[in-house]
Amino acid sequence: MKLIKDLVVSVNDRILFIIGGLLWTFAGARIFTLGYGDLFNNSQNPFSYILGTIIVYILFYNFIFSKMVKKHLKRIIDSAKEKYCIFSFFDIKGYVIMAIMIAGGITIRSSGIINPVYLGSFYLGLGGALATSGVMYFLSGINYERTLATFK
Repeated sequence: MKLIKDLVVSVNDRILFIIGGLLWTFAGARIFTLGYGDLFNNSQNPFSYILGTIIVYILFYNFIFSKMVKKHLKRIIDSAKEKYCIFSFFDIKGYVIMAIMIAGGITIRSSGIINPVYLGSFYLGLGGALATSGVMYFLSGINYERTLATFK
């Protein structure tokens, strides 16, 4: 057991916020890129789908991702730990949700049951919302003292 503890990379909460933010932003940018390719390679007029993208962005950012970031920031700040496993920017539930979303996305994308134009529009909004939330997470680490004051 001690060997495992010695091998686990531990960081303070400020660094954990920055790492979480970078990973969320990267994942969001990746999803956004997939959506961009689907939409712009399969549509005669991709700009006609932007309203759907904006709606998806607003829904996912306001009702899911920003709330998740705040929940995880509070959970980490309220913890008595000084060091955290580098992957603890999510809790178990967060990783389960992430796995379900990834599996669902791969399944839907590979099955071809949804027109790539609609999927692309959805992915643009989803990726943008996730990347924005990642930036929020990242900035919570950069502006650490303000983050502490907000959640304590």
